Amino acid sequence: MKTKTTFVCQSCGSQAPRWVGKCPNCGQWNSYVEEALAEPRSEEGGLRVRMAAQAAAAPVLLKEVDVAREKRHLTAIGEFDRVMGGGIVPGSVTLIGGDPGIGKSTIILQVGSALARKGLKVLYVSGEESVKQAKMRADRIIAGPQADENFFIVNEIDVQAIIGHIHELSPSVVIIDSVQVVHLAEISSSPGSVAQVRESAAVLTQAAKQRGVALFLIGHVTKDGMLAGPRVLEHMVDGVLYFEGERYSSYRVLRAVKNRFGSTNEIGVFEMTAGGLKEVANPSEIFLCERPQDSSGSVVVPILEGTRPFLVEIQGLVGRSAFGMVRQKAQGFDANRLSLLAAVLEKRLGLNLGDKDIFLNVVGGVKVEDPAADLGVTLSIASALLDKVVGHDTAVLGEVGLSGEVRSVSQIASRVNEAQKLGFTRCLVPKNNLKNKDDFNPSNIRLVAVTTVREALDKL
Repeated sequence: MKTKTTFVCQSCGSQAPRWVGKCPNCGQWNSYVEEALAEPRSEEGGLRVRMAAQAAAAPVLLKEVDVAREKRHLTAIGEFDRVMGGGIVPGSVTLIGGDPGIGKSTIILQVGSALARKGLKVLYVSGEESVKQAKMRADRIIAGPQADENFFIVNEIDVQAIIGHIHELSPSVVIIDSVQVVHLAEISSSPGSVAQVRESAAVLTQAAKQRGVALFLIGHVTKDGMLAGPRVLEHMVDGVLYFEGERYSSYRVLRAVKNRFGSTNEIGVFEMTAGGLKEVANPSEIFLCERPQDSSGSVVVPILEGTRPFLVEIQGLVGRSAFGMVRQKAQGFDANRLSLLAAVLEKRLGLNLGDKDIFLNVVGGVKVEDPAADLGVTLSIASALLDKVVGHDTAVLGEVGLSGEVRSVSQIASRVNEAQKLGFTRCLVPKNNLKNKDDFNPSNIRLVAVTTVREALDKL
């Protein structure tokens, strides 16, 4: 009997009946690989599966569901616990992605060691390193005795063998490093293919849910920054964490893009050292420690990531275009938003930017998505164009509209308090945020209310 096959894109998971040079879904070239189709179940087999599912779980009334909050596992790594929503939920499945060498294995090894020190049994499945190599890395990044009797490690890539170890050890936490190298014998394609990644993750997730085991899957990302393998993998898990950072910077940011048990707005900041990753308790001070004193284009903005405010420096540079085609480049900020703010400056304030190159950088490798940074970006461009220095003790925040108006932002008190703690004495804020000034009246920082970008420039 001839085996039925299909061609699957290894970047996005889309299928085609024949080989395609360029994927019509994601645009990748030469990404289609031939894979065998899974044999369909017979009617009798499908009936048995349905009957087993009915016997395993029966519908219950919503009001009778026990809503007692299950105790989370705390790692004592504050930055990691914050991103996870207050700890690790038993039975949850979390996918951690990031560039090669960014620190995924390092952070998860430190997390596993911290949990083992608290008495939880941890199984670390290393598919990319031997047991001795993992031990050498653990000796370097974990100080003191390494969780003596609770931390288990095995070099294995067969999913069924991994599940066998889970049944034998009954751990509380299982770490798979990485999901791209494990494989199921029933799938004919090679490890790392779409079919293998999808099916292996599905089997491991089912095993974790049945036994109440917290499962961590480490995944690599493509050159476009997307998780390698099908996007359906992100829908199968409870949480997706991205480990970000510049390759030549020592600072790393752990960001949650999906979390069924907490907020997706929280971030954790770490510093990569020779002894592993260390928490950064005060990111604002780190990001501003090398700020130039008298340089145009430098503006400090209090941004908000979840419930956590911190200050970042935004640097702008404006110069005459030498090639007849203007360029607008942004590092850590949305390039489309930069074009919009530059258009506002040119149309509403009459600044000549039509023949100028504009470059913007958020210092420290941070990616800013907070609308409150709009006014800081706008003033940074204007400062660089006019070669006027923004006061070293001045912070700026506010959202900018297409008419040049400055709109109010959320949680103004926490933002201004963070600026005040770091010694800033003046802060430009939207006027509408000061309507209830009686509820918020800081003593050591002067609030300057502005309604338009032009007014903000005049008061600077």
